[in-house]
Amino acid sequence: MLKIMTTVDQKKLEMSDAVLADKLREVGLRPTRQRMALADILLSQGKRHITAESLYSEATSQGVNVSLATIYNALHTFTAKGLLREISIDSNRSYFDTNTEEHHHFYFEKSGKLEDIEPDHVKLARVPDAPDGMSISRVDVVIRVDG
Repeated sequence: MLKIMTTVDQKKLEMSDAVLADKLREVGLRPTRQRMALADILLSQGKRHITAESLYSEATSQGVNVSLATIYNALHTFTAKGLLREISIDSNRSYFDTNTEEHHHFYFEKSGKLEDIEPDHVKLARVPDAPDGMSISRVDVVIRVDG
């Protein structure tokens, strides 16, 4: 079935693009075609965790002409600008979280799935002082489970 895009549908699409472009500009990024496409994939689907490889797969399946190196650069740029949070599982695996609010994670070791834990469900009795001249920017708790 062929869907005809109405003027109302087109305005919704343009508004979405405008909102996305504004979001990029607000953090000091130029809304290039590739950034817009990647930000749309990342930010239009609600809260989720994504790896560079899975974003690359999604982008290429949607016809976005992008290299894996560009994906990594975009993810790190979006993270530095506060649009994403990077969750490092080990030296070989990082996830990028679209939920930038303070919260923690379960990591399911067998499946590789990452799942949010509400911040009030984890209580830390004591956090060590930061080294001299440094300050703690945030605390990330990753609880590894068999699964």
